[in-house]
Amino acid sequence: MRARLIFGALATAMLFAATSLWAQAASDAGELVLADFNSGDKPNNIGGDFGTWDKDPNDETQYSQLAFEGEDALEDPAGYSIRLDYDVDSPNPAYNGFWMKLNGEDATAYNAVSFYIRGDSEKGFTKRVKIELKDMSNQPSPYIATGITDQWQQVTIPFEKFRKVKDWSAMNEFVVVFDDINSNPKVGTIYIDNISFTKE
Repeated sequence: MRARLIFGALATAMLFAATSLWAQAASDAGELVLADFNSGDKPNNIGGDFGTWDKDPNDETQYSQLAFEGEDALEDPAGYSIRLDYDVDSPNPAYNGFWMKLNGEDATAYNAVSFYIRGDSEKGFTKRVKIELKDMSNQPSPYIATGITDQWQQVTIPFEKFRKVKDWSAMNEFVVVFDDINSNPKVGTIYIDNISFTKE
């Protein structure tokens, strides 16, 4: 029993060390990949959880759902992206989306957040989404990303656009928001991949 506990502790320590070395190497390269979704499972690349949320889970006329999709924005045949199906077509005020924990990650070595995004031409998709970053105060700092098409494109947003973030040394959350004001159409599907902090 003790041997198994020691082995488990050693395995955990080795995994943490490998993750730290990988993160340091990525940092040296001017990019920290927060989530490439290539494991097809949780957590993200820095150990953070993620999922979808709804303003009112009891309102069945609005929702956001997540699934892993075997399509990679960088054309890795073994990679994944995430598919977000949304519906904000409700008689009630409606907003929902995707959240991802950043586990207090220090972003001071970077100056932008980057991700790949595309819409689903068959299901329809909004051409604009709200992106939020939060530090540990948990105050949303929003930015509207526009020009979404049905082809993968990289979106890079300078940190200066997120004016309510005060402490970049301890980041809490990355959020995608669908709402009944910005989302047109109000029902659709988008795909997201390779969310990163970058230095431009």
